[in-house]
Amino acid sequence: MNRYLCASLAVVPLIAIAQTPCEQLKSLKLADTTITLTESSGPGEFTSPGSTAGAVAPLLPAFCRVAATLKPSLDSEIKIEVWLPAGGGWNGKCLAVGGGGWVGSINYRDMATAVQEGYATSSTDTGHIGGTAEFAVGHPEKVTDFAYRAVHEMTVKAKAIMTAHYGRGPRLSYWTGCSTGGRQGLMEAQRYPADFDGIIAGAPANNQIQLCAWRFALETAALKDPARVVPLAKSALLNRAVLAACDALDGVKDGFLSDPEKCRFDPSTLLCRGNEAADCLTAPQLESVKQAYAPVNNKIGERIYPGLVPGSEAGWELLAALRPEPNVIDLGMFRLVAHQDPGWDWRLFNLDRDVALADQKAGSMTAVNPDLSAFKVRGGKLLIYHGWNDGGSGGAISPLNTLDYYSSVIAKMGQKQDDWLRLFMVPGMAHCGVDLLHDVATSASSRNIL
Repeated sequence: MNRYLCASLAVVPLIAIAQTPCEQLKSLKLADTTITLTESSGPGEFTSPGSTAGAVAPLLPAFCRVAATLKPSLDSEIKIEVWLPAGGGWNGKCLAVGGGGWVGSINYRDMATAVQEGYATSSTDTGHIGGTAEFAVGHPEKVTDFAYRAVHEMTVKAKAIMTAHYGRGPRLSYWTGCSTGGRQGLMEAQRYPADFDGIIAGAPANNQIQLCAWRFALETAALKDPARVVPLAKSALLNRAVLAACDALDGVKDGFLSDPEKCRFDPSTLLCRGNEAADCLTAPQLESVKQAYAPVNNKIGERIYPGLVPGSEAGWELLAALRPEPNVIDLGMFRLVAHQDPGWDWRLFNLDRDVALADQKAGSMTAVNPDLSAFKVRGGKLLIYHGWNDGGSGGAISPLNTLDYYSSVIAKMGQKQDDWLRLFMVPGMAHCGVDLLHDVATSASSRNIL
């Protein structure tokens, strides 16, 4: 099942112009853009503006920091930052970084990593402040910004700023992001194939409305009926039973499943034979577990979103009812995006009606187009990765959804695509559970891949 990205990328022509010193970039004129800050920073620590959590990175090289506000529509307020390694520290390439959830902030952590590796880098808050969907109520243009426009506008403006500062544009441009950032990467390949030469898309929430519907149905079932709640201790019990049954299928007992699709574990074997106990599942708890493994279908039987896979059970928070209402991402999709009503009662959720309503209001968030021929033709390379153990704390994006998207691309474009498209399914990895930005940037740079 594992597939890999590689092959060297085509070099884009360089653009030679006069170099603009860092502080003078504030006078740079770009369409729909106000540059709000230019400053030379480092070397040394960098702390996020307004943060009390300490430095993002302890050892950053000297760089030029540029902040700007973009207004491609009358209701847009897109914040971006562009960091430009100083002196001879630039490797001649740019690496834009994605966000997570509803975004709402600059991703300083991954920008810092990119600069440490010699990349010029950029990030955007996608047009709003804060990690909720409150921005969506009454603001369709801001929904469009979040869906795709902010990343594209950031990319165009960031390249222009790099060109002005260095006197030439980046010779290669890359994107990396996981979860929402993975969706953003696939969206770029589908809508704007000329923006990036290489894209790393991790655990992509590329059909975000359907993902939210599946998680919402799962979580609200437990919130409405306390008998269906599966405590985290029992999720761990379930996981141990799955591993006992299936861990050795690949010939090695290592604590995770290399190919969960081969596991045929029946959770009914854990059904309590009498009163509830710590080492068994009650009948309602068993129903919750089966629901987590199962896809969610609409009223005519069409699959909306796949379920989770065996081996990912440890930390299944969606079944544990840890909050008094559904999580902020999914609740935001239906309360604020679909219904446009901060007072909407989540208990009134109707799968078919609310998915259709969300799609009507925010279908532009969906990035499932399998035709990537324009991206391929211009020499783009796409690496997609997903952890088989996605589903616990901090995530719950089914790895089967990523397999579905990859399969749809192969079905559309033919079997022989591995010179530009690769898929990694990572055993044992949870949601966005490795630092792919650092690992790929470091190892690939040494082989002249990125």
